[in-house]
Amino acid sequence: MSAQHEAGVAATHRVVILGAGYAGMSAAIQLAARVKGRKDVQVTLVNAQERFTERLRLHMTATGQQVAELSVPQLLEGTGAQFVRGWVTAVDADAKIVRIDDDRVLHYDTLVYGLGSVADTAAVPGVEDYAYTLNSAQDAKFLADRLARRDGGTVVVGGSGLTGIESAAEIAERHPELNVVLLGRGEPGAAMNPKAKAYLQSALARLGVQVRSGVEVVKVLPDAVELAGGETIAADVFLWTSGTRVSPLAAAAGFTVDERGRIVTDAALRSVSHPQVYAVGDAAAVRQGYGVMHGTCQSGMPTGVHAAVSIVRALQGKQPKPFRFGYYHTPVSLGRHDAVVQFTHPDDSPRRMCLTGRLAVRYKETVTASPWPTYGRMKKMPASGAFWPRGGRFTRVREAR
Repeated sequence: MSAQHEAGVAATHRVVILGAGYAGMSAAIQLAARVKGRKDVQVTLVNAQERFTERLRLHMTATGQQVAELSVPQLLEGTGAQFVRGWVTAVDADAKIVRIDDDRVLHYDTLVYGLGSVADTAAVPGVEDYAYTLNSAQDAKFLADRLARRDGGTVVVGGSGLTGIESAAEIAERHPELNVVLLGRGEPGAAMNPKAKAYLQSALARLGVQVRSGVEVVKVLPDAVELAGGETIAADVFLWTSGTRVSPLAAAAGFTVDERGRIVTDAALRSVSHPQVYAVGDAAAVRQGYGVMHGTCQSGMPTGVHAAVSIVRALQGKQPKPFRFGYYHTPVSLGRHDAVVQFTHPDDSPRRMCLTGRLAVRYKETVTASPWPTYGRMKKMPASGAFWPRGGRFTRVREAR
């Protein structure tokens, strides 16, 4: 028996949160607020950088626009949570330790795994060597510097998903001297209703973006991309936005993972193989009635909140409750002065309603900024309150007993 127990003093329960993305920050702030003042719970957030990466705005950074400099330690101010800067290099699930930069060790009793995802640069030959990505603010600045040095030429964006669409539109608007080509297997806006999709495609055409659908990039060269079928497209700059991958750390630690390396969770977001580990955000394979959730800020923040509330329930000797989430919208920027917002059913299928133009721009900007006031309200909430997603937003409700 430890000296603490012999003295009648409760041992400190150590909660370590890996990753300060939208999900990890939500978990850290929500949990710290709910255990504030307790000496028997320690909350530690680990992240490689002090800067919070606004992934929702990286396409702006990539075109040289200034965005807010957000500090993880400052976001945690007043919560009581500790911040540790460093790269997570290993997790030992049996010993319950995390290695930071190989030479530091953190012990945990409960782990929240939220290391997120990055662009999959290994899937296509040449991407790792010749493509730009939007994995971080630094990556986006590298692309911005390259674009600023060009007075002409062709920029090819590989991937017609939301990141590819927003990036192509932003580059075309900010750099009209460049020829922008958007490549993808599917049509841009394919998951939207006909009105929203038509508006999106018309906006890309207005900006001068050349769209090539139904194509697949099979190789990236120093000055071109090769498509399936043998066609080659000249590319002075190539941006890769197609597909993501997660860190191999979860699989290496022995957690049960899916085919993409994401931690498989139970209904309460706990690892099915290690119930003292919660997985949140892009790092988690969270199954709902409509299938496995895909990673977005919209879904990531609620997973972080749910993990925090579940940890508190467990500390109180209660069982965590099942996680429930439904999608609400898909906002897409089309440059700084245009946008489209597709409202969705909970399973992410499109509703008939959508917003376009200036109204959609204002809506998108409000959504993009929403984490910061949400985090602020979390810090001020009483211990009995929790922020849960209602209609795509976070609403404070009383936790059911």
